[in-house]
Amino acid sequence: MGDRERSAVDAVLGEQLPVPDMEGLHRRLSQRQLTMMAIGGAIGVGLFLGSSVTIRLAGPAVILSYLLGAGIALIMSYVLTEMAVVHPVAGAFGIYAEEYLNPWAGFSVRATYGVAQIIAIGAEVTAAGIYISYWLPNVPQWIWVVLVSAALVALNSMQVNRLGEFEYWFAMIKVAAIVAFILVGLALIFGVGPRHAIGLANLTQHGGFLPAGWKGVWLSLTITVTSYMGVEIIAVTAGEAQNPQVTIPRAMRNIVYRLIGFYVLAITIMVTMVPWNQASGSSLSGSPFVTAFAAANIPFAAAVMNFVVLTAALSSVNTNLYLATRMLFSLGRGGYAPAWMGKVSRNGVPHLALLASTAGIIAAILLAIFNPKDSFLMLYGVAVAGMLFVWLVILITHLHFRKTITSEQLLRLPMRLRAHPFFTVVGILLVLAISVTTFFVGELKWSVPAFLVFLGLISILYLLSRRRKESTR
Repeated sequence: MGDRERSAVDAVLGEQLPVPDMEGLHRRLSQRQLTMMAIGGAIGVGLFLGSSVTIRLAGPAVILSYLLGAGIALIMSYVLTEMAVVHPVAGAFGIYAEEYLNPWAGFSVRATYGVAQIIAIGAEVTAAGIYISYWLPNVPQWIWVVLVSAALVALNSMQVNRLGEFEYWFAMIKVAAIVAFILVGLALIFGVGPRHAIGLANLTQHGGFLPAGWKGVWLSLTITVTSYMGVEIIAVTAGEAQNPQVTIPRAMRNIVYRLIGFYVLAITIMVTMVPWNQASGSSLSGSPFVTAFAAANIPFAAAVMNFVVLTAALSSVNTNLYLATRMLFSLGRGGYAPAWMGKVSRNGVPHLALLASTAGIIAAILLAIFNPKDSFLMLYGVAVAGMLFVWLVILITHLHFRKTITSEQLLRLPMRLRAHPFFTVVGILLVLAISVTTFFVGELKWSVPAFLVFLGLISILYLLSRRRKESTR
């Protein structure tokens, strides 16, 4: 972005609405750290472990499901970038919802996102335990959950630029591994090297390309779309980004197109290398990526891939801890949560909010002890409904955001969604339809009811906190 574009964006930023005080956070995240944190948060167990469920639902046609999810992710990325450039603050879309919708929306979306990330943390550390059990099956899974969690909480207590640098290299491992998986997979499929070509037969055998019809593609979308739930990370990190009006659009462009390429290519190669009814399995005992390499009989490849998917889970836990901490911090500063959540240590880290974010880890430890077989999907399913609500509120907020800015201001934005309000409305309808569809997916059928109970509880908390604030005036 040149000086002219930067000054134009600054003119828009000068129009921004007042936001809660976020003093204490340090703007130390560079563009490359922002990009890799977003990729690290998005490329996680949704692809590496959850894909076993999506393949079971759709068969080879899961490829189409990932393409549909990519379309929704593109809409979300443009919507978020527009608002994040104008309002580069911690709390992100929670602040936007409060300003453009109402205080309840701002509170509920922040509380939901924070809790969804906390639950996702529990799901990710559970996945890490599953992966480690690949090598040490006789060691109780909960031990690995405890050890992994302790290390990552310690990492998140560091200064944000150090955390960002660690996450940069953490995420780089999984990106390099996905690229390697794609290249090796292509070589095996087309017979490059001494091995016979696998060919494309697995895409049409075992029931055809659409073994469950278009219904299977749509049902699997309820989980494949969550693989893209990570693009909103750029907005959350805006409060600690260097030159947010420049770095946010660049980082958003980088992550969205990379995610789409990685996901679509990786899942295509997986269902091509291994028959879909073998890659899916009947239980979440490991990653289908590991299964694919094991089936190819490449020495040590399955163990190496298991290490990669383990680092992917750890990277996602790391990023989710960051996100949950900043959302709780934002609620504390906004007066919707205990004031201690809004306190920052001398190194610029909300340590007390970080401590509260470990609740999902505690849940994961308990589930790993008492119900290790189903613990991942129990945690993951609840987080899915929460994130669908967050995306829905973001899209509705964008409709109101566009009404408040002039056409001249809109043209100055470095990244904007065309044909408004068509794509935003399409996004809203798709998210609503996916939410209804969760009732027909066995692993997710209780997700929305459980979330509605949660939404009712936090609404009561909101009313109580609002009365308390009014009584102290």
